Amino acid sequence: MSESKFIFVTGGVTSSLGKGIIASSLGNLFQSRGYRTTILKLDPYLNVDPGTLNPYEHGECYVTKDGAETDLDLGHYERFLNLPTTQLNNVTTGSVYQNVIDRERKGDFLGKTVQIIPHITDEIKNRILALETQKKFEIIIVEIGGTVGDIESLPYIEALRQFKFERKNDVAVVHLTLLPYLSSTGEIKTKPTQHSVKTMLQSGVQPDVLVCRTEYSLTDKVKNKIALFCNVEYNCVIESINADTIYEVPLLMLDQGLDQVVAEKIGLGKLKKINNSIWKKRLDKLKNPNELFIVGIVGKYVELKDSYKSIYESLMHAAAFLGKGISVKWIHSEKLNNNNVKNELFDCQGVIVAPGFGDRGVDGKIAAVKYVREQKIPFLGICLGMQVAVIEFFRNVCGYKTAHSSEMDLTTKYPIIDLMKNQNNIINKGGTMRLGSYECTLIKKSKSFEAYKKNTIHERHRHRYELNNYYKSDLISKGMIMAGSNKDLDLIEIVEIVNHPWFVGVQFHPEYQSSFINPHPLFVSFVKAFLNK
Repeated sequence: MSESKFIFVTGGVTSSLGKGIIASSLGNLFQSRGYRTTILKLDPYLNVDPGTLNPYEHGECYVTKDGAETDLDLGHYERFLNLPTTQLNNVTTGSVYQNVIDRERKGDFLGKTVQIIPHITDEIKNRILALETQKKFEIIIVEIGGTVGDIESLPYIEALRQFKFERKNDVAVVHLTLLPYLSSTGEIKTKPTQHSVKTMLQSGVQPDVLVCRTEYSLTDKVKNKIALFCNVEYNCVIESINADTIYEVPLLMLDQGLDQVVAEKIGLGKLKKINNSIWKKRLDKLKNPNELFIVGIVGKYVELKDSYKSIYESLMHAAAFLGKGISVKWIHSEKLNNNNVKNELFDCQGVIVAPGFGDRGVDGKIAAVKYVREQKIPFLGICLGMQVAVIEFFRNVCGYKTAHSSEMDLTTKYPIIDLMKNQNNIINKGGTMRLGSYECTLIKKSKSFEAYKKNTIHERHRHRYELNNYYKSDLISKGMIMAGSNKDLDLIEIVEIVNHPWFVGVQFHPEYQSSFINPHPLFVSFVKAFLNK
């Protein structure tokens, strides 16, 4: 048996079918059977990482423990497998080409003509094998982003073809496709799937397993037709019907036998017994809550909810843990002001002010913070959400009416939020923020300490601006607690308010460390706060 087995997950027909969820579910099933499993994302875009992408372009930018800005699918991997990922788990075309070109400039290729094949494809394969060389994982799942047939995806499909030839029985290909339903004829149509597989075959890759996204259950007739025209066995045609929650998908795939057929293709032999009882219990609580509460999420990207994917899922984790139902009310901060904030937030049991950059929608976020502070509504501010909470308090409680963040107003007389000292001389935008996991020390008399139940925590960051310590004493004198700090940088990480049932602002991103099995303690404490209220 080789060091690792590899499962490639590709997609066809259309994007956004849920390759990340299928890859995560498959990883969850193998992990539940005792196999050491990880997942790698290959992203076809030319950006070196998604750190400079607008959320409207690519959704949330997820940050790993070691500070890599990555695709949001890595958040799914961590939430389903309850294991941290690293920069090795995300590869982009930009980073691949950058490395190859840098090597060419150094003279590593000894005068050879640098080409897509073999140099780019070799680099892709080396990135995949980098996880195997760690000798930690028995199974490595590789998700190829985009859709088969895209120009951007061609080098990855070619690398897959070579990889499958070189590793033979160690590799399986799971292809995710769409089976559209035509209401006019009352039929599920298989032709798009056939064409998708045909495109794969033109690139020299035969899928081993087909996972078919569908709104209706597949008949034996439809499965047999797909198997016949796509050169796969009948039991390798897997139905993926729409689910109420993404956390139900592993169990649906288990019922369909996805892990069994894939295990056969990579020569695992008889599978170990599965142990997913905790997952099932948590899912049952999520689907059958005994109470329903409304949480408002205030942000400027609410049209594209993937921009706040990790925050939403962290709420679901806390809800499942506590057996409560949470309905999220999405509130556009750009449309929020002091005149309509009551009408927008009056029915919310709790409010989260989301992260972001730039001044668009900031006034609406400040209005939201003022309302929840005065009305004693449980509040969680994340990154910029924490910063606007400080701005609002400094203006309306401390009396500095023109205070602002220097990010929004360079001429403000009272920059209560200011650029971090080590960011002053930075010109390039990509990968230069304060990124990754940092230590934070908590004070004992705080809501945060009650939540974490320990003195020192480690949380992930993605920011350039910080609370200006020059004004710290003014905040403290009026009732704001500096509940958490990084001692090395003298940086305030958490703020709270004394005379409020639950008001917490954090400079870091707690949503990056929440999983379905281990919900983040701050989100659990936040939900408990409005249960008690």
